[in-house]
Amino acid sequence: MSRTSVSPPTADSAAASGASTDSALTHGLKQRHLSMIALGGVIGAGLFVGSGAGIAAAGPSIIVAYMLSGLLVMLVMRMLGEMSAANPASGSFSVHAERAIGPWAGFTAGWSFWFLLCVAVGLEGIGAAQIVSGWLPGTPEWAWVALFMVTFLGTNLAAVKNFGEFEFWFAALKVIAITLFLVLGLLAILGVLPDTDAPGLANLTGDGGFLPKGMDGFIIGLLASVFAYGGLETVTIAAAESENPVQGVAKAVRTAMWRIAVFYIGSMAVIVTLVPWDNPKVAEVGPFYAMLDHLGVGSAAQIMNVVILIALLSAMNANIYGASRMARSLVARGQGPAVLGRISSGVPRNAVLFSSVFGFLCVLLSYWRPDDVFPWLLNMIGAVILVVWIFIAVSQLILRRRTEREEPSRLVVRMWLFPVLTVAALVGMAGIFLLMLRQPGTRDQLLATGALTLVLTGIGLVRQRRKGKAEPSDSSDGAGASIPAQRK
Repeated sequence: MSRTSVSPPTADSAAASGASTDSALTHGLKQRHLSMIALGGVIGAGLFVGSGAGIAAAGPSIIVAYMLSGLLVMLVMRMLGEMSAANPASGSFSVHAERAIGPWAGFTAGWSFWFLLCVAVGLEGIGAAQIVSGWLPGTPEWAWVALFMVTFLGTNLAAVKNFGEFEFWFAALKVIAITLFLVLGLLAILGVLPDTDAPGLANLTGDGGFLPKGMDGFIIGLLASVFAYGGLETVTIAAAESENPVQGVAKAVRTAMWRIAVFYIGSMAVIVTLVPWDNPKVAEVGPFYAMLDHLGVGSAAQIMNVVILIALLSAMNANIYGASRMARSLVARGQGPAVLGRISSGVPRNAVLFSSVFGFLCVLLSYWRPDDVFPWLLNMIGAVILVVWIFIAVSQLILRRRTEREEPSRLVVRMWLFPVLTVAALVGMAGIFLLMLRQPGTRDQLLATGALTLVLTGIGLVRQRRKGKAEPSDSSDGAGASIPAQRK
């Protein structure tokens, strides 16, 4: 076996956690599944709907905002890709943080991300249910959420290839939809569509100019764009269960740049060129709907509802998968309840069930406690992705030097201009934190996420101290190298 291949699953991780397993995670995802998960992972409901608030705040300068945040995400994905190709693991950045910094870091990064995914599953279920309830008035939203939950629970309880097949077609539909929008928009910009005139630069330079609300508006748009990129990390989690983990991660990371440029930056450029940024429909019903309506496309609202529904259901499916694999990985490293680590027929079914139930509990809280508990949950996940990115960058700084010294052949993917760009990315993340503190709308999110991170860090440090793990362990979750400290 070459140095860059994935080590066979071992029983060490199960023994370390005390979980009984009858088999390890399988490698049931094909390369076409992984490629489409990587491609479709960047196209979420945040792009179709959430980007409207950014455009309304920043105006045409949203293009620059997405360029800057997109550059940061490219750097993060490159760092994560370097570590994941060298050590594929279903715990992804949590495993890397544990190996680089210590068990407390893996605990904090992993459980905070699990919490983010589970709450997101609830939010996506609510959004999907609202769309379907609009088509079928009188049907209760909670019933639709329950139906979606049961469907994807079944998908994820079955073999991992079922998850991969669902995501393949979901992602394919999203890619087709966004491609058609971009082609239609470019034709309209060129003035070759019937009954349309080329807009030129009128919408980019007129009505307040390129920066109509000044730097304050641009900052709001920048912050909105940063949090629209969620979902890219799932491909490094899924890679551990693919046929060729190293090659799959390497390919996904190397194509991340053009995917971000085309789908995000390209979409924003097309929309603000065609549609006046202050069109009320941009923020109210979404920029893609506003563009279709502007071009006179019939049934624009229903077309967008279908696309958004697909994006939401795809995200639900992917997030249940990601949450369950992260939970199982944490348990395999002794970082959670042993019962969640049990694997049956290659699937961590208890982790899937637990993650789905927690997500549905978040939905129920939106009905039971809509004014206090539910908003509190939303604030807690507001900046989790930034916390995860910081763990990724710090881990890469440490592991790159260690890998170059011990096993340089594992560096199939390399971070550009290391360590300069890694440090630059960390500076950029710190800058985003400062901007969030400056804005009243994001300050509460940052403080709530900070509280969650501190609590998890405290728990992780206590657990580490109790287990006497003062030094970082060469950890694993059953997908890569085992944990030498636990081979007893």
